[in-house]
Amino acid sequence: MNATIENIAVSQRANLEVFSGTLQHLAQSDRDIIVVTSDSRGSGKLVPFGQKFPEQIIEVGIAEQNLVGVAAGLASAGKKVFAVSPACFLTARALEQIKNDVAYSDNPVKLIGISAGVSYGALGSTHHSLHDFAVLRTINNLIVVAPADNFETEQAILLAAETDVPVYIRFGKKQMPLLSEEEKTFEFGKGRVVREGSDVTIIGTGETVAPAILAADKLEREHNISATVVSMHTIKPLDYDLLRNIAASGQPIITVEEHSIYGGLGEACASFLIQNDFHNRFKIIGIPDEYTVTGSQTEIFNHYGISEGGIAAAALGLVR
Repeated sequence: MNATIENIAVSQRANLEVFSGTLQHLAQSDRDIIVVTSDSRGSGKLVPFGQKFPEQIIEVGIAEQNLVGVAAGLASAGKKVFAVSPACFLTARALEQIKNDVAYSDNPVKLIGISAGVSYGALGSTHHSLHDFAVLRTINNLIVVAPADNFETEQAILLAAETDVPVYIRFGKKQMPLLSEEEKTFEFGKGRVVREGSDVTIIGTGETVAPAILAADKLEREHNISATVVSMHTIKPLDYDLLRNIAASGQPIITVEEHSIYGGLGEACASFLIQNDFHNRFKIIGIPDEYTVTGSQTEIFNHYGISEGGIAAAALGLVR
C-alpha cells in the first residue's frame, strides 16, 4: 500500500525523542556509549539519559569546538561517542575539528546535529543550518544522514552505534509521521521508496519527506498523477543505484530539502544524473540564496514551497 494522507500513522514523538530513547536502550547494556553535549541536554531530549546514566554523559558547556575534540579523544580510546549540539553551531563553529579531529583522524564519532534546518524558526538565519549537507559532503570519511521518521531515526542510531566510521546525523524538532508500514529496511547509503508511482518522482530527505507524501496524495486525488516518493535519508554516500533506476524510467524528478538549494541533496542528485548522461526534467526545491523569512518552520516551508501545495505545483509544472 502506498503511503497517503489517509494512512500515514501520526507518531506522538519527535525524532529527537526516539534518538534519546534508543540511546538509553543501548546504554543499559553498553557502558561504552557516551554522550557529550554543549549545553544541549534539554534541547537534545537527553535529560532522562543523564538521570539514568550520569557517568555516561559529559557536559562541556557552550563550547562546540571542545565538544568535538573531547568526543574525538573518547572515540580514539574505544568509546562509542555521540556528540550532541545544535546543527547550526556544530557544523559551522566546529567544522575544523570535524574535519581534522574526527574525519581525518578516523575517530568514529557520531555527530548529532539537533534543531536542524529551520527548526529554530523565528530565531532566524544565525540559528538555521542550511549549509551542513554542503560542507560535510566535501569531507572524506564522513557519512551524512537525515532521518525522515521515527523508524529511520531508531535504525540510524542503532546502526551508527556499531559503525566504525564517523557519522553526521541531523534532526529537527517536530513530531513526525511514520512514512510506511511496509518498507521496513534501513541501510546507510540506500534510499527508501515509501510510495510507488509512474508519472513523477519526488526525492526528499529528513522532515521534507512527509510533505512530499502529502503532495503525492494531492496529485493523485486531484490530477490523476501518480508519484513515486523516496526518502533519501543518506546524503552521503548517495544511493546511485536507486537514482539510476529512477532516471532510467524517464520520469521527471523533484528533490526537496530543508537546506540551501546549493550543495545539498538536489545538486548531489543533479551531478550524478548529468554525469551519467541522464536528462530527465529536474527541479530542486529548497531554500534560495537569501536570508530566510522570519516565521515558524511551517511558515518558512510554506513560503518556499516545501509544502504539500508547493511540491504538488512543482510536479504539475514538470509533468505538463
